[in-house]
Amino acid sequence: MTKKHSENSNLEGILRDRRILPTGQRLAVARVTLAEPRHMTAEQVHVAVQDSGDTASLATVYNTLKLFTERGLLREVIVEPGRVFYDSETRPHHHFYDVDSGKITDIPASQLALLALPEPPAGKAIADVQVIVRIGDAD
Repeated sequence: MTKKHSENSNLEGILRDRRILPTGQRLAVARVTLAEPRHMTAEQVHVAVQDSGDTASLATVYNTLKLFTERGLLREVIVEPGRVFYDSETRPHHHFYDVDSGKITDIPASQLALLALPEPPAGKAIADVQVIVRIGDAD
């Protein structure tokens, strides 16, 4: 069994476990986003899919990332309006966003303490808390 075939089998199982039909394009996006913990924009995923020899339109990449996020395989990290990263680490954690380089890095949840959270509106519950710490060159 080739490495790619074995990888596809593992990814197919992961997708099926989340009730996602493992099409060729979804597997291509999964190979790029789920192979290791990483933060990527949809455009970066699209380029990586193309560079790997697979094909998927940018619209298909966006739709697949949305589906993966809805099914809990990825987390959406909005660092500023119009700038979204997709994070393959779905356990609770926070992020540094370097405004100079555009890079995002993880902050373990244990390194940030929140004293209190506001009471959500009636009939609502807090689903997630993500803190983005913006950093830049110290000059």
